[in-house]
Amino acid sequence: MLTPHIHSDAIHKGFAVIAVILVPRWLLKHGDLLCLGIQRPVCSGGGIEAARYQMASGPYEYPVKDSSINKEDSGMESECSPYAAHLYDAEDPSTPVRTIPGLCQDYCMQVWQNCRSIFHLLSEDRELIALENNKAKLCRYLSLEDTDYCFPHLLANQNLNQNLGLVTADAEGCLQLCLVEVANGLRNPVAMVHANDGTHRFFIAEQVGLVWTYLPDGSRLEKPFLNISEAVLTSPWEGDERGFLGIVFHPKFKFNGKVYVYYSVEVGYEEIIRISEFRISYDDMNALDHGSERIILEIEEPASNHNGGELLFGDDEYLYIFTGDGGMAGDPFGTFGNAQNKSTLLGKVLRIDVNNNDRGPLYQIPPDNPFINDPTARPEVYAYGVRNMWRCSFDRGEPDTKEGRGRLFCGDVGQNKYEEIDIVEKGKNYGWRAREGFSCYDKKLCANSSMDDVLPIYAYPHKMGKSVTGGYVYRGCESPNLNGLYIFGDFMSGRLMSLKEDRATGEWQYNEICMGTGQTCMFPGLINNYYQYIISFAEDEAGELYFMSTGVPSATAPNGVVYKVVDTSRRAPPGKCRVEPSPVKVKSKRIPFVPKEKFIMKTPTTHPRLKTTTEAPRRGRPDPKTPTTAAPSPRTPKPKRGREKGEQRKKKPRNGAVRLMEKGRRGRGRGRVEVYINGEWGTVCDDGWSSLAAAVVCRQLGFPYVVRATKKAEFGEGTSLRILLDDVQCSGQERTLLECSHADVGTHNCSHEEDAGVVCSREEVPDW
Repeated sequence: MLTPHIHSDAIHKGFAVIAVILVPRWLLKHGDLLCLGIQRPVCSGGGIEAARYQMASGPYEYPVKDSSINKEDSGMESECSPYAAHLYDAEDPSTPVRTIPGLCQDYCMQVWQNCRSIFHLLSEDRELIALENNKAKLCRYLSLEDTDYCFPHLLANQNLNQNLGLVTADAEGCLQLCLVEVANGLRNPVAMVHANDGTHRFFIAEQVGLVWTYLPDGSRLEKPFLNISEAVLTSPWEGDERGFLGIVFHPKFKFNGKVYVYYSVEVGYEEIIRISEFRISYDDMNALDHGSERIILEIEEPASNHNGGELLFGDDEYLYIFTGDGGMAGDPFGTFGNAQNKSTLLGKVLRIDVNNNDRGPLYQIPPDNPFINDPTARPEVYAYGVRNMWRCSFDRGEPDTKEGRGRLFCGDVGQNKYEEIDIVEKGKNYGWRAREGFSCYDKKLCANSSMDDVLPIYAYPHKMGKSVTGGYVYRGCESPNLNGLYIFGDFMSGRLMSLKEDRATGEWQYNEICMGTGQTCMFPGLINNYYQYIISFAEDEAGELYFMSTGVPSATAPNGVVYKVVDTSRRAPPGKCRVEPSPVKVKSKRIPFVPKEKFIMKTPTTHPRLKTTTEAPRRGRPDPKTPTTAAPSPRTPKPKRGREKGEQRKKKPRNGAVRLMEKGRRGRGRGRVEVYINGEWGTVCDDGWSSLAAAVVCRQLGFPYVVRATKKAEFGEGTSLRILLDDVQCSGQERTLLECSHADVGTHNCSHEEDAGVVCSREEVPDW
């Protein structure tokens, strides 16, 4: 049957536009009539088995030159294309979607001549069916005027097909992705996990000590899966690192019902890290038995920060525990610090065996742990020399070959210069406190040749962010282009980032991730913005990627949101990613999910691109030798009319554009900030003006670094202009000042004596 083949799951989730197959299959499921392209469209017998569609084998008299198109399309599936939405008039959600794709006029004539009897079986469009016997009117109705994009001319257009199969990137190489809001109203969501039991439920943990059950339809159960908030030690202070920090399901949870949690407690006057085991309730599969808690391990914390918090099970079914170095600054404990001291459990990756622990010891030591025979080391230690690894993950491996499976990625939070990403291996030393990123921190210890520490695969300076949040290597089904990308973020700057391994060199190539601009995310259910403080990343049972962030980093503020990452540049074939969740018996009230975040229309703006390197990067201009991949233009630009040869038309600035003024003329990297809003230029008041806001301005103007955010009209007063913005508060990741929080345009309580300014730079300069 010829249909746009919109995946039913996609309709439910608002992805109908994305999930449409580019090329239709002229197939009738009822009867023997089959319109299968072989040199030209003809009607013949055959049945479903004959409907293997070979998109690149020349089924029409239009050559297809794109070698990336799969020539052996088994399973009757075709790749989705970015142009599918255009073929079905689905780019604008307000217009009705075609039931048959937009055809080229000449091809429509051939279809009518050979296969017109199928139209009433392919569409329920009564107007179309009424025209079935009138070739001219039918083809006028079905044809797409844009001859570059109609079917099948589109397949032969080399310019439009040359970049298919690549993640959409802007001119600076920033990968443009979109989001789906999955959950909201959470108090610092620190973790999201699944049970790997076929139910496709996911469980979201709040820092205060509650864990909530979410069903595959997005609804949340009113009764918590776990509530140990009375025992958890945390506070409302912004940035408090204590609390409920980690949760993981035993790999055999379906059979033993065991769940492990990591949280802070206070015992007497001591702060303790506690790892406990719980069992599922006998009468409710969506709740843990709170009376079943067994304390597996406790570690005394000498300070309130650097508490670690990750729990994972590897393919070996051992439990991995990630602890911080004990806190304060610079790991000041002992001669070389906790992280380098193998006789303490702080600053380590631990590995223990909690299998078959119903009788006897609560855990045992795996026989191949690296220091099991070292009398000076704790046998639980798997790796050491870590500062405060915040969020780690095991790579599921390449979907077909499983290459890369089992690699353990971690983000290790730095001291005051660098954040780093490590691949953790058994027995290795990851350098802290001798080294921070690639740089020496303790120079004396760093010079010790016996350190034999492992360098990170990537490190970035605090100009980019000050608290890494480790992520995942994407191995999901829905966004094939992302396969193999390690996606992570920064808690403080809100920056989303990615690394891709160059298998030839072993180096990891960096790309920043941006939210889609223009029409990239303009589809039902998609958004292109998120809250700044990126707390954690997660995978669902199918391997799709999520992250959690909040606008207020307090354990008691209900501002946390969970987002699913979506790449609209290429979607999996419809039906390929369909899952059939096992039934879930629900005893608690279901609370339907109501999304609150909105799509924000953004116009593409220039921002700095960061160098691709496995060393600590310095931000600067894009390397002209590094190719960038731009998204194909959705339409061929039409020539502008009414302009004589040689005539120049001055372009109006875009809303939110900025310029710098110094001594009555345009400043070069320094000056009073003037912003263009609704047709006029104006100044910005310095109330709340900060280096984060200055960074937004400098990036717009092509400068990667901020030297200073100036106040009190240091570069003169813009008395000839109105004051347009006041109380500007930015996170630093916005594209323009209009995206920052600010008072209503034109509303202010300041004078031009408080005009704000900036000093930008193309080179990194020491902090002032």
